[in-house]
Amino acid sequence: MVAVSRSHTARGGSLPPAAPGRPAGPRGLTIAGIALRTPYWVFSGSVGLIFLAPLLWTAVASVGPRAGTNQVDGWGFGNYETLANYQAGIWRYLANTAFVALLAVVLTLLISLLGGYAFARFRFPGKNILFLVTLAILMVPYATLLIPLYVLLNQVGLENSLVGVALVLTMFQLPFSTFLMRISFEAVPREMDEAAMVDGCSTFSALWRVLLPAVKPGLITVGLFAFLTAWNDFMAPLILINDTERMTLPLAVSNLRGQVQGVVDYGATEAGVVVLALPCIVLFLLLQRHYVRGFMSGAMKG
Repeated sequence: MVAVSRSHTARGGSLPPAAPGRPAGPRGLTIAGIALRTPYWVFSGSVGLIFLAPLLWTAVASVGPRAGTNQVDGWGFGNYETLANYQAGIWRYLANTAFVALLAVVLTLLISLLGGYAFARFRFPGKNILFLVTLAILMVPYATLLIPLYVLLNQVGLENSLVGVALVLTMFQLPFSTFLMRISFEAVPREMDEAAMVDGCSTFSALWRVLLPAVKPGLITVGLFAFLTAWNDFMAPLILINDTERMTLPLAVSNLRGQVQGVVDYGATEAGVVVLALPCIVLFLLLQRHYVRGFMSGAMKG
């Protein structure tokens, strides 16, 4: 019967219609299937609206009229002008923030790539203990280490430095990033790098030519997390930076809130939030597919 149906289809015939009482949708969804999926769609849409509502409200309020701001009458970009002209200017603060974020991303990717590769592929004494010690940093409260790190940076000449801020942010990203890169490498069959070494590749050549493309989703996930953390971080610049010319944008927006006799400029603050959020949203949407694959790589192991 199956052979007859296939031959009939191959000669240009059509398959028999679906069973009565079970009409199929354009993608094969039946009425029962649509009814079962509707609560999921409604719930997912509601959760999405809940998360989007504050951002949409902030974007609208940043261009709307508000008393006590630079946009009193009508709709416009007066609040963005206030933000652009604040002290050293928004472009300087954006450049500072971008420098810190990019340096933290590069250092995090490089160190976590090599660390994850070592933990996943090599055997050495104390490997598991060292890995647990690395993960234990996640249990230390972030703020409690900033003062000791400030003293340490002063001793090495990196006080009030954007490089010092990037190093601190990299340190706090490494435990999770190394863990994620380790499970990404462990999800790749060992036969791939063994075959590369049989063909004459060295350890680093196999890593660069064979394994690096295989763990690209994990690398993108690590880089995205490092960028979002460094771009939006407030505590580290607050403790480590005391020069207005070297402030990052989150710190500048915070200082802008009370620039006139302690009165909060909500309009300029909302404009700053929009400027901070836009790069993160765009980058996440562009890399969303790789981000999901990076998290799923460890689940696909074995």
